[in-house]
Amino acid sequence: MSVDRRWVLMALGASALGACGSAPVRGPTAPGLPEDLRPQPNAAYDAWVQAFQQRALRRGVSQDTLTRGFRGTGYLPGVVKRDRNQPETRRTLEDYLSIAVSDERVALGRAALRQNAALLNRIEARYGVPAPIVTAIWGLESFYGTRRGDVPVVSATSTLAFDGRRGAFFEEQLTTALKILQAGDVSADRLRGSWAGAMGHTQFIPTSYTAFAVDFDGDGRRDVWSEDPTDALASAAAYLSRNGWRRGVSWGREGTSGGRVIQPQAGGPSFAVTANFAVIKRYNNSDSYAIGVGHLADRIAGGGPLRGSFPPDAFGLTKDDRIALQRGLTARGFDTGGADGVIGAKTRAAISAYQRQAGVAVTGDPSPSLLAQLRA
Repeated sequence: MSVDRRWVLMALGASALGACGSAPVRGPTAPGLPEDLRPQPNAAYDAWVQAFQQRALRRGVSQDTLTRGFRGTGYLPGVVKRDRNQPETRRTLEDYLSIAVSDERVALGRAALRQNAALLNRIEARYGVPAPIVTAIWGLESFYGTRRGDVPVVSATSTLAFDGRRGAFFEEQLTTALKILQAGDVSADRLRGSWAGAMGHTQFIPTSYTAFAVDFDGDGRRDVWSEDPTDALASAAAYLSRNGWRRGVSWGREGTSGGRVIQPQAGGPSFAVTANFAVIKRYNNSDSYAIGVGHLADRIAGGGPLRGSFPPDAFGLTKDDRIALQRGLTARGFDTGGADGVIGAKTRAAISAYQRQAGVAVTGDPSPSLLAQLRA
C-alpha cells in the first residue's frame, strides 16, 4: 500500500508542496477548477465506465454506490495532460527547501502547532510521532489544510484508469474510492482531492486511506476531508507508526557526525539521518521530501535555518542573486510570482517579456549579465 502512495506523490511533484488547489467546496464541480479539470464529452470513456461498473459489481461495489459515485463526474482531459507532462528533472534541494520551508510555511506551521497543541500531543502520545513532524507533513501536503484539492476522486481515478498508462493501478484506486463511499466515511460530493486522487489534509490515496486511516475522534468515520483535521493528522501519524517510526528518535540533522550521511545536492549541506528518515520516505520516496519534513519540523519547533550554503546554479547565480533578479524584474513591472529565489515558469516568462521589451534575444534564462542590467 505504501508503495502505491509513494508512486502517486512522486508523480504529483508539486502536490507535495501543497499546490493541489484550494479548499474543497460542495457540488458536482468546484467552481474554481480550470476548464480542463471539468468533465468533457468522451464516448470511449463512457463505454469504459460501463464496462468498469460491471467489474466493480463483481468486486462488491453496489449499484447504488456506483450511481452515487459517478453522478456529476466524467472524463477530465486536464488530468491526462498533467499525468503525461511530469517534469523530467527534479528541483534541486535548495529550490525545494526554498518552497517547502519558506518563511510563510514556517510561520503558519508554528501557528498551527500552537492552535492544535492539545490534539497533536494526544496523537504523539498514542503513535510516538512528534507533533512538529505531523504538523510539517500537514504543511507540505496541503498547506495546513487550505489546499486539499477540488477534483472529484471518481473523475480523476476513472480518467487515469481509462487512459491506460497505469490503468490497473488507477482502477484499483477507483474501486477502493467507491468502497470508501460505500462504507459511509464520506459523501459523494465530498470525495474530492488532487488531480491524481490524493485526498484530504494529509493527501492519502484511496488504498493508503483504507490501510492506514484512523477514526481518532471516535465519531465512527475516518474523515480526512473535514475542516476538522483530527482524523487526517492522526492518520498520518498512524501511517508513520505502522511503517516503523521509532519513538524518541529524531529524523536526523544537518552535519556529518554519526549515523548515515547524505548530501542530496553536490556542494550543498550534508545531513546525518536516522532510521526515521527512511520512515518519512515511506510517506514519499524522496530525500528532498524527507529533509523538507524534518527541517520544516525543526523550524516549526523553533529551530533556525540551515547553516550550510548551496553552490551557484547552472547559470552561475546564487539564491541571493536569483532573489535580486526577481525583485529587479518586479520593480520594472514584470510579474515573477514572488521573490523566492526559485526560477520557475513565471520568472522565466517575466525574463522573456523583459528581453522582448529590451530588444535582445528572448531565452527566458537568468544570467549574471541580466542581473547586472536590472541592478544598473
